[in-house]
Amino acid sequence: MAASAVHGIRRRTRRLHVTAAGCAVAALCTAPATPALADRGAGGAKPTIVLVHGAFADGSSWNRVIERLERRGYTVMAPANPLRGLYSDSTYIASVLKSIKGPIVLAGHSYGGAVISTAAAGNPQVKSLVYISALMPDVGESGMSLSARFPSALGTATTSVPYQADGVSRTDLYLKRDKVHPVFAACLPASEANLLAVAQRPAATTAFSEKAKVAAWKNIPSWALVGRQDMTINPDQERFEAKRAHSHTVEINTCHVSLIARPDAVADLILQATTATATTAAADPRTR
Repeated sequence: MAASAVHGIRRRTRRLHVTAAGCAVAALCTAPATPALADRGAGGAKPTIVLVHGAFADGSSWNRVIERLERRGYTVMAPANPLRGLYSDSTYIASVLKSIKGPIVLAGHSYGGAVISTAAAGNPQVKSLVYISALMPDVGESGMSLSARFPSALGTATTSVPYQADGVSRTDLYLKRDKVHPVFAACLPASEANLLAVAQRPAATTAFSEKAKVAAWKNIPSWALVGRQDMTINPDQERFEAKRAHSHTVEINTCHVSLIARPDAVADLILQATTATATTAAADPRTR
């Protein structure tokens, strides 16, 4: 019995050694995952990434970016932007943001940039703003006033169509079918640009004429992507906006629909904003 007890002790000791060794191996195996903590916001929670599309488009324009962000383990939302006017659109997106728990990284493409600049104002959950070939109006500016300073081919690429809403006559803007490829999506195959033309969603003229009442990029750290071949928003306008907002800026060779043509670059910039959220927010005096 004594010998049996000794053997039992030895067996238990060996099991302990194996367990300890297994823990050590597990620790080594999981060590590389530690940098993933950088993806988390200041409060330790991984942010939700909200993507807001622009005029003449819908949430599916973000599809290729969404795939890349979700592969990194992020929760992503791409709510429908109503495209009825800056004030009503930003109010709607602001209500979507309020439904989200935890930190948010908010990105906008094209006119969606104007929407997020208003929707994020006063929301402490929004930690970063990302502008993809976007409008970034200051207080008192509109899409129209900015385009007057920085003309682009979009000025001759739209057509106006009247419509009725609540008994009031209003006007929608559509892209001319023959202008979608050369002006809006020159970096895509003509067949893909044609699909965008067929499925486009019109934007009410008030989306571009209403003046911004707030500019969230004055208080929230921002990132901006400039498309050097953009024919819809003048690249000089994108540079001007990013510079005055002190945005972390990258420039790439792409047309206006960079989120479709260059999804890797767009996703990478959004991830930069996401991983830098904690340190940038702490260092940026505007967030104190």
